[in-house]
Amino acid sequence: MFLTYRTITIIFTFLFITCSAIAQQTLNKSIMHDGIQREYILYIPANYTGNNAVPLVLNFHGYGSNASEQMWYGDFRYIADTAGYIIIHPQGTLFNGITHWNVGGWTVGSTTDDIGFIDALIDLIVVNYNIELTRIYATGMSNGGFMSFLLASQLGEKIAAIASVSGSMTPETYNNSNPQHPTPILQIHGTSDGVVPYHGEIWTLPIDEALQYWVNYNNCNETPAITSLPDIDPNDGSTVEHIIYHGGDHSVQVEHFKIIGGGHTWPGNIFGGAGTNYDIDASTEIWNFFSRYDINGLMVVTGAETSNNNDFKWSAYPNPTKSFIKIVNGFQGPKEYRIQSMEGRVLISGVMDSENYRIDLSGLPAGFYLLRSGSQSIKILKTE
Repeated sequence: MFLTYRTITIIFTFLFITCSAIAQQTLNKSIMHDGIQREYILYIPANYTGNNAVPLVLNFHGYGSNASEQMWYGDFRYIADTAGYIIIHPQGTLFNGITHWNVGGWTVGSTTDDIGFIDALIDLIVVNYNIELTRIYATGMSNGGFMSFLLASQLGEKIAAIASVSGSMTPETYNNSNPQHPTPILQIHGTSDGVVPYHGEIWTLPIDEALQYWVNYNNCNETPAITSLPDIDPNDGSTVEHIIYHGGDHSVQVEHFKIIGGGHTWPGNIFGGAGTNYDIDASTEIWNFFSRYDINGLMVVTGAETSNNNDFKWSAYPNPTKSFIKIVNGFQGPKEYRIQSMEGRVLISGVMDSENYRIDLSGLPAGFYLLRSGSQSIKILKTE
């Protein structure tokens, strides 16, 4: 269950430079729970003032990983800087010497009260920040995806929706599930995942079975809509099917990005890794999914929000890149864009005016940058 991205050597110089730009918004915190000092990393976007209630996203690391790694690998911060939500990156405890979330399955025997920890942590954040109580979401990678399913199953009174990347439900989560409301579920999973097998093992449900549980609970249409997404990056060795079960109670949906040929990875991550898909960006898709729902189901959409939601989606590759990036945007007319430093300084701007539009980054020093257009943002890693 070790994550493949743990074998990737990160160029920490880049991370240090980027951290210097956002350090004032990134807080290492702890809380005492069940006799254990539990740690977490809190990310506060620059536009948070406390005057208005904002959503809260819990982002869980995988087995053997940690909060800091997940903050970078399954990165939501660049989206939060625009959308305005707060992010918690909780830290798991050691079980047999390995960091974990106590979800059953291969973690049977752990006595860590992770549900109680997250319950208490949410309460603490709500006291100290202006959180929109109906918009608390959970997501995570691998073991963190399992943890997200566990929270939907046993802490549903606080969790509005969840998204799992390369995770599933353990038999223990399935057998003890007690959801509190129709729950929007998003699953992103590769069919060639060699760590959490798509078709299941004794300790993990097959993905189809986990999805079917929530389709049944939410009273969704049993026949999904299936769309094959454009193969934007033909060199990543995988393609994507978007599977949607419509018509659930309170207008919730169960959705699945099926990464055909994809491995045990976070699609769109900037660190690469075998089996990583670049036709979608998991963080962007997850927030697009979360942003439609609160704990009462599908939210009423205003005219302005409709305009943003109908904004056409685009992707950028290769990422990382040494020189050019290509924008694939399902061209619907000219669209302004800008390349920003992590501090927000605009370095390059222009107009996407054709399919497969190219942006030359060769004049920029190596490091992280943000590509923004319309309501969408993507983090780009420029290498030497």
